[in-house]
Amino acid sequence: MRLLLISLLFILAPACHAAGAYQARGGDIIFHTSRSAQSLAVQKATASPYSHMGMVFIRDGQALVLEAVEPVKFTPLADWVRRGEGGRFVVRRLVDAGQVLTAAALQRLLAEGEALLGRPYDLYFEWSDERVYCSELVWKVYQRALGIEIGALQTISEFDLSHPAVQAKIRERWPGQPPADEQVISPAAMFASDRLVTVYEN
Repeated sequence: MRLLLISLLFILAPACHAAGAYQARGGDIIFHTSRSAQSLAVQKATASPYSHMGMVFIRDGQALVLEAVEPVKFTPLADWVRRGEGGRFVVRRLVDAGQVLTAAALQRLLAEGEALLGRPYDLYFEWSDERVYCSELVWKVYQRALGIEIGALQTISEFDLSHPAVQAKIRERWPGQPPADEQVISPAAMFASDRLVTVYEN
């Protein structure tokens, strides 16, 4: 019983943290512009200012972000925010979160997220679980836990690969062009989903 109560506290309690006035809630999806070496390429390929994202969970009153970096891990929200350009971030939430994100649903989200902890970051944007990238992580957690698909899946061929920053990353990672028919999900597609509403931005 004590373990169950601790688990519920991890995912249910709201948290107002160092990230300004944002009232963090489990299941929130958070976006920012990363300072990583591939950030510009992601932005140009997907026509979006956002190049990194994660999912919020709460533990002992502290907001944590489940993210796919190297490796998939939980990061304190304040640290995650500081890594973004200018400390700016945007949070989107299910439009029907009050009805959908019950205690049981949040537990399922947490279980699916924990199942992917420790996976290495996927530089090749493949749709397997062997390696995982940021938007893939959040999309799969929601889909597997609750059957909710946030954002439309695409193929690499649908992205704009013409920018020099994108071409430079392609040359680094593939002997030719990346596989055009590889299934992918981008931060831009998830951000644009009508399943979500913006609850905070700075």
